[in-house]
Amino acid sequence: MTSFRIRGGVPLAGEIIPQGAKNEALQVICAVLLTPEPVIIHNIPDIIDVNRLIDLLASMGVEVEKLAPGSYRFRAAEVDVSYLETEEFRQRGGSLRGSVMILGPLLARYGKARIPKPGGDKIGRRRLDTHFLGFEALGARFDYDAAGRFYRVDASHLQGRYILLDEASVTGTANIIMTAVLAKGQTTIYHAACEPYIQQLCKMLISMGADISGVGSNLLTIKGVEALGGTTHTLLPDMIEVGSFIGLAAITQSTLTVKGVEEQPLGIIPQVFRRLGQQVVFENGDMIVPAQEEYVIDTYIDGSILTVADAPWPGFTPDLLSIVLVMATQAKGTVLIHQKMFESRLFFVDKLIDMGAQIILCDPHRATVIGQNRQTPLRGIKMTSPDIRAGVALLLAALSAEGESEILNVEQIDRGYQHIDQRLRALGAQIERID
Repeated sequence: MTSFRIRGGVPLAGEIIPQGAKNEALQVICAVLLTPEPVIIHNIPDIIDVNRLIDLLASMGVEVEKLAPGSYRFRAAEVDVSYLETEEFRQRGGSLRGSVMILGPLLARYGKARIPKPGGDKIGRRRLDTHFLGFEALGARFDYDAAGRFYRVDASHLQGRYILLDEASVTGTANIIMTAVLAKGQTTIYHAACEPYIQQLCKMLISMGADISGVGSNLLTIKGVEALGGTTHTLLPDMIEVGSFIGLAAITQSTLTVKGVEEQPLGIIPQVFRRLGQQVVFENGDMIVPAQEEYVIDTYIDGSILTVADAPWPGFTPDLLSIVLVMATQAKGTVLIHQKMFESRLFFVDKLIDMGAQIILCDPHRATVIGQNRQTPLRGIKMTSPDIRAGVALLLAALSAEGESEILNVEQIDRGYQHIDQRLRALGAQIERID
């Protein structure tokens, strides 16, 4: 098990370039299965989850060529569909949550798809009903082998139709879009997720020849086409990493410049951090987070305590609630964090309480943070990263804490953040990776 040893309380400074968006990468890489022609994708992050997906596609027969750091050429001319029945596929596909998004492209192009029950973060129940209800609406037959924990989907003929999603699932929307682009007739998806990842996927598919309208809204209309061609696509900067850097600058009293980041694609994220008292400035194509002696949490206009809650886009992303929570521990004021989506994502706060944070865990979904305004700094402890986002939140806490901290199981952090220890050391962080 790999760990990070961190000496906290050191202000950081400098410029950092955000990685390409992890969640977008998982979708658009799966989309290369929709065409036999070459697809080039730039700004792919060098992280465990993405690299595993690329390796999985290569094992399925997709030609993969690394053109440069972060740039790959994919060609899915001869996909070995029989590989889906192998034990090797069961092991590799089951270890990766993003593998679920190969289902839509395979179903659309080959009429069948298989996937073991996917793994990923242990942050609560993450059901897949939306995916399979969408497949069935388009004419597919679905079977789940509960004993073998294996999903099977078959379709000899996919027909477009009106689909009202039971929830605005990002991966579910992506899977249904990738199935519908090659289905006969017109598909309408209402209550669709409209996150930037979905918008980017749609733009890529349109450049490949797909007919999609309503991009950026929760009502998508897709007219099926006979075939898709190749394209070149560039990933957006990862908005979760960008938000993490805002929290990092705030809690360590650092001035950081995050290169190549525009405000509009971040949606409500800068506004939420501003309400927590941290300035965020956009100049000349970069984002600047200035050092502040203190940051004061806003209240509602009647003076009541601010609530920060997750919501489907354009609401606040659940992946940044852990960052907001850690940042609030050293703010001036009180905030209620409401994690609506996952019932296990707030359980990491016990580590923060051990570090000296004043947090009341109200229930599995809500935590009240009483900011200490730096009067009682966090103290370094030994802890374990439970998942990607909580792991980075604990890393931010350790970087601000007095003394030394050790974070175990940092492989979880590596799944979502590219060379994070090296990049933080370049800013002045005292962080050491121990294998």
